[in-house]
Amino acid sequence: MKRAISVGSLEGRVVIELENASLLTPSSFPIKNVSFEADSPIDHECENFSLDVIKLRSKVLSSIKVVVLSTKINLLLPFGPMAILVDKLYHSHGWVFLFSLLGIIPLAERLGYTTEQLAFFTGPAVGGLLYATFGNATELIISIHALKSGLIRLVQQSLLGSILSNLLLVLGCAFFAGGLVFHKREQVFNHADAGVDFGLLLMAVMGLLFPAVLHATQTESEYGKSQLSLSRFTSCIMLVAYASYIVFQVKNLNNLQVPVDEDKSFNEDTSNDEEAPEISMWESMIWISILTGGISILSEYLVNTIEGASKEFEMPVSFLSVILLPVIGNAAEHVGAVMFAVKDKLDISLGVAVGSSIQISMFVIPFCVVAGWMIDCPMDLNFQPFETTSLFMSVIIVAFMLQNGTSNYFKGMVLILCYLIVSASFFEHIDPMSVEDNPSTAG
Repeated sequence: MKRAISVGSLEGRVVIELENASLLTPSSFPIKNVSFEADSPIDHECENFSLDVIKLRSKVLSSIKVVVLSTKINLLLPFGPMAILVDKLYHSHGWVFLFSLLGIIPLAERLGYTTEQLAFFTGPAVGGLLYATFGNATELIISIHALKSGLIRLVQQSLLGSILSNLLLVLGCAFFAGGLVFHKREQVFNHADAGVDFGLLLMAVMGLLFPAVLHATQTESEYGKSQLSLSRFTSCIMLVAYASYIVFQVKNLNNLQVPVDEDKSFNEDTSNDEEAPEISMWESMIWISILTGGISILSEYLVNTIEGASKEFEMPVSFLSVILLPVIGNAAEHVGAVMFAVKDKLDISLGVAVGSSIQISMFVIPFCVVAGWMIDCPMDLNFQPFETTSLFMSVIIVAFMLQNGTSNYFKGMVLILCYLIVSASFFEHIDPMSVEDNPSTAG
């Protein structure tokens, strides 16, 4: 009885052990699942972290590719560090000035591009303010540095030169190039918008003319103070007028888009595809900060070396400020206006040339006067009779050229020749303010 029981229990034990052993087979026991579940929290975190790093690296590389490597003008970027090295090692003001000027060109062009990308994520009103602020950020940054150094004439002459180069040289080259490509017909642009723009330009000329005449005729109620008070009051009025102009442009654009959106839904879809942003909003803001910082650094070198460069190159400071600085500094913008004219998009060329002139005359110049007021720098709108007359004649000539809403290569050639006359005049011009500061230059 006991033997049978022991045998039975032995058989039962063998059966149980065999059943338990069958549970240890790979097919029945999930060894991998148990070990994976034991390490899953750490592995999961490491895997997420590595994926985030890969995504971040890919996004940074993609952003650098779009902003830095997508245009050939960035080949000029090394001139920025070269300007700093030359200043530290050789102290050659002429080469530092030239390298700084060349280094600012791609930074200014990319700043305009990133501002345009950021405008995709804002409304029309905010987009207009962005263009007003960063559209001529290079001139604004250079002017602020010059104001801090007390170089008021440099601010006045460089801003005047930007207006003259845009109105005569840029617009003339655009008309000339577009006229050669489309020589069998005249190119047409929006005559109504051009009339509004030149109304604002004439208002800017009036704002610069009265302080100069007031000082030249010695009819100030308080000599040396009245022109400054008038300049500050006029600057505030001009800023209000420019803000109203931005609001008017935004509302006018919205009104013009309504019938187009209703009648041409297919064109709307294609335009949306063409105008899709290439970088995100945060990327645009980061790039704007980086580019603005780079322009600010090079602008400081530019301002500090312009007088030394004038002596090394044997050129008047007024010529460097009015002619050389605006032409080279805005080279990318100038080329863009010409390319649009060649593609028969003359309204865009006018927007670049005339629109930039309006921004400088109605926003940047009054802003510099107000900024100088805040830092106790006597920046005023008295640009001296010679400079003010040059601006007045340029605005009148361009207004007559655009009065019928058409352009051809001959009109462009006339504007270019006018700019050459202005350039030669400033090369021979002796700034009376610089003579007062340094009487030895008069001889």
